[in-house]
Amino acid sequence: MRSPMHGSEFSQNASRLAADDTNPYEPELGSLPNRSVDAEDIQELKTGTTTIGLTTNDGVVMVTDQRASLGNMVSSKTAQKVEQVHPSAALTISGSVSAAQSLIRTLKVERNLYDSRRGEEMSMTALSTLTSNLLRSGGFLITVPVLGGVDEEGGHIYSYDALGGVTEETYSVSGSGSQFALGVLEQDYHEDLSQDEAREVAIRALKSAVERDTASGNGMWLAEIDAEGVEISNYEDYDEAL
Repeated sequence: MRSPMHGSEFSQNASRLAADDTNPYEPELGSLPNRSVDAEDIQELKTGTTTIGLTTNDGVVMVTDQRASLGNMVSSKTAQKVEQVHPSAALTISGSVSAAQSLIRTLKVERNLYDSRRGEEMSMTALSTLTSNLLRSGGFLITVPVLGGVDEEGGHIYSYDALGGVTEETYSVSGSGSQFALGVLEQDYHEDLSQDEAREVAIRALKSAVERDTASGNGMWLAEIDAEGVEISNYEDYDEAL
């Protein structure tokens, strides 16, 4: 015998709700998206380089090569891999070019906002923390910078990983030629270097890297930072800067 409610909208809704044993009060668990990454896409994002930063008695010396690569091809022979981001600080870049350029622009904007709002220059500690937070945000992946700057305490070099981890070092390197540059730095660096001595050590380390790393070469960018500011220049011949 059919009930008076048979075939009604209420009975149809009740039937749908009773179709399984799912507890309506249990949380629904999502699933991870099925994301596959093509190895060729990753290769296109990689850019080899060698960047070096050293602290000195009077400030900081930073050098980079000028070659940008796209896979096995040299995409640029004049790439600038160190830029001023503060009146007394500069940042070297390695990794994804677009992400690094965006990081530099963002640092400059945030530093200007900080100065305008507070009426004082951002400290090296604040600048290093800002850089770390930006990398940790995930918007600048595959970027491994070295930050160098000078304040009333002297020269500072900050080393980062791609996820925003930061450590302050007396010297640091990044890029595909790092291991070759480190061999020279481990042997020749000491904390009492003058600016001229640090320039020589940094250039020797860079020359060692470009001799063995095929993704580094085509000249050099040199940044010298002291209490008076940041001076950036480039050289086709490494020995011209000595």
